[in-house]
Amino acid sequence: MTQVKATNIHYHEGNITRDERWKALGTKGVTMWFTGLSACGKSTIACALEQALCNQGVACYRLDGDNIRFGLNKNLGFTAEDREENIRRIGEVSKLFADAGIVTLTSFISPYTKDRDNARKLHDEAKLPFIEVFVDTPIEVCEKRDPKGLYKKARAGEIKGFTGIDDPYEAPKHAELTIDTSKHDLDACVKMCLKALADSGLIQMA
Repeated sequence: MTQVKATNIHYHEGNITRDERWKALGTKGVTMWFTGLSACGKSTIACALEQALCNQGVACYRLDGDNIRFGLNKNLGFTAEDREENIRRIGEVSKLFADAGIVTLTSFISPYTKDRDNARKLHDEAKLPFIEVFVDTPIEVCEKRDPKGLYKKARAGEIKGFTGIDDPYEAPKHAELTIDTSKHDLDACVKMCLKALADSGLIQMA
């Protein structure tokens, strides 16, 4: 776990509680963490879910793996160490968004169990809801889709350490929701996510 290096710092509490903030905004925060292989459908579901939530007037925001690497995490590569730091930062950012009362949708391969568990632990310690969504699409289907041509490059040896090819993906064992996009269309996947949020008391079903 990353240690705090700064000295002479003190946590400054605000003037309102989380409950007061959520009540004033009329919303409830949560992190819905989408994990799965490249091209499994994580980002596609997250995008459609974000649209559905916005249409219902629910405050939400999507954090996408590739997008984050253009800014916040642009100094990180794909070594095991950099992957760990990538997910650590997103765990912290998503916790802040959830605390603000936002339904936060994170779409990251996040291949290692330890890193996902650390993100969950951050939320648990902060008493914030965390819903892990395992997009469990078979690698054969993901590789057939290959919208970015990454599997093809990995098979040709042009990309090293590619998850599912020459780097492991550690599948979640206790995800709150598991979705196989080879068996369900996008509309059904979104409805499953909305139901998971509603069943947790975080949104009202439209």
